[in-house]
Amino acid sequence: MSIFEDRVDAGRQLGRRLADLRGQDIVVLGLPRGGVPVAFEVAAALNAPLDVIVVRKLGLPYQPELAMGAIGEGGARVLEQHVLAHARVSEAELQAVENHERTVLENRVARFRKGRTRQDLTGRIAVIVDDGIATGSTARVACRIARQLGAARVILAVPVAPADTLRSLTEPDEVVCLATPHQFSAVGYHYRDFSPTEDDEVIQLLDAAAKRLENSPPESRKPATTGMQDSAEVDEEVEIPSRGVRLQGQLHLPVPARGMVLFAHGSGSSRHSPRNRYVAGVLQQAGLGTLLLDLLTPAEERNRANVFDIELLARRLSSATDWLASRPDTASCTIGYFGASTGAGAALWAASEPTARVNAVVSRGGRPDLAGPRLSAVRAPTLLIVGSYDHEVLELNRKAKAMMRCPNQLAVVQGATHLFEEPGTLAAAAILARDWFVDYLLQTKDQSPGATA
Repeated sequence: MSIFEDRVDAGRQLGRRLADLRGQDIVVLGLPRGGVPVAFEVAAALNAPLDVIVVRKLGLPYQPELAMGAIGEGGARVLEQHVLAHARVSEAELQAVENHERTVLENRVARFRKGRTRQDLTGRIAVIVDDGIATGSTARVACRIARQLGAARVILAVPVAPADTLRSLTEPDEVVCLATPHQFSAVGYHYRDFSPTEDDEVIQLLDAAAKRLENSPPESRKPATTGMQDSAEVDEEVEIPSRGVRLQGQLHLPVPARGMVLFAHGSGSSRHSPRNRYVAGVLQQAGLGTLLLDLLTPAEERNRANVFDIELLARRLSSATDWLASRPDTASCTIGYFGASTGAGAALWAASEPTARVNAVVSRGGRPDLAGPRLSAVRAPTLLIVGSYDHEVLELNRKAKAMMRCPNQLAVVQGATHLFEEPGTLAAAAILARDWFVDYLLQTKDQSPGATA
């Protein structure tokens, strides 16, 4: 039975559990790859720096999913002697596995550290985060590495683990775990979505966390005190009513909130999309509020036809816009729409409504053609971002651009395919979106929706 929706959900729950650490001298260390999305949310909740602590499992030669130990940076190594004895692993077999994993580890360290300075742990609290632990080998070696690097206190924080493994851990000073199921088979069993995390996503999250911290005012890194909470940033899960259903969203508001960007996700995606979360992080660093929104309920998503019901999705997006207008803290904000794939069609459809109060639209790898003849009615300045290798969608965007009468641009990101998975391409798209929204949402407060800068 799943406990967590995905790693984002687990990280946010873990961040709330660790809230007492906010304001202390801490560094959050994610275990690549799966632990980094969890750690990213923890670091955001604690307004703390995020780094990685790179370790590799040593799997049995004939059963690699079962750990016989783990290795880490600086030559650290932990062996599970009872596993080695039971499996009768020879010294030569152990050495062969370790040599292979050491090469992988060193390559990964080189990639993750490129252009980055390792966070100094000397005298600080190291919060080591993974998406869960089973045998504990990786956690043990990670704690040892943090200690070797000078951490004064080591906290191991995970969403899920077996209770007996937690009791056997002596390396951390403290263990924080949200769930210890009686029946524990594998970490992934306790997640609804346990999709693999790729190296590029790890790098993107590290970049986003660093930029967020750079743009965070020093006073926001102090613990909240009584009487000051009204001025704190908002980062919370919300429910938005829309014609008999309640839409799930993640709302982030800076202080003060001047411009808001609503995200309309593409088919098969959700408010937890790593790509859109990354873009949202870049926008937040520029002082923009964001609303990551699921335009369909889980039951509705099971009917594939709903994913392409652009009128329905646009109506939901308009409901969310009206909801923001009803809140005292967002009523005066300028509004932008960010649409990906089919979500771009919905964003442009909603922006074409005569009563739409939308100041800017950005489409990433979008299908503006799905808005059909409504494209000519869009007044908000619109940026269409497409990858140079996304040939079919690029042609659809060129045709859509020709139909639009509002101020518009087509930006082609070289070397990108539809999902912007190639190194650096998503960052390029995020920067384009950021600059467009800053120009039209943060510098046009005296202009009416759809006006040009």
